[in-house]
Amino acid sequence: MRSRKEKPEQAHRFSYQGLDKVIHERARLSILASLLAHPKGLLFGELLELCDLTDGNLSRHLQVLQSAKLVTVSREIGPGRPQTTCRLTSSGRRRFLDYLAVLEQVLLDATASRDPDSHPDTPSVSARG
Repeated sequence: MRSRKEKPEQAHRFSYQGLDKVIHERARLSILASLLAHPKGLLFGELLELCDLTDGNLSRHLQVLQSAKLVTVSREIGPGRPQTTCRLTSSGRRRFLDYLAVLEQVLLDATASRDPDSHPDTPSVSARG
């Protein structure tokens, strides 16, 4: 058994501390990816459709993301009924991009360590698609 001190550059190599618990949830990941793809923001109904969530689920996840200062939710009253617009904050955008970089490293580590010859029944995975 190796001690942790033998190879300090490998210590905690696969701990992925940057996988943010607030972001690392399917619905919140969907919300943030949708908002990243739409920098001007999305209406609540548009976000609801893109993420395939119920009103209550979307509302609850937006509250969590708002509390973490990742998104802003603004209610605007205009002609017709009030509209709710959701946007990534600048710090939310940076935090999400940092999260994606760690997730990309997970994919790179997983695909780099695969030996397709030793697992012929398993298709290889491409980190870049």
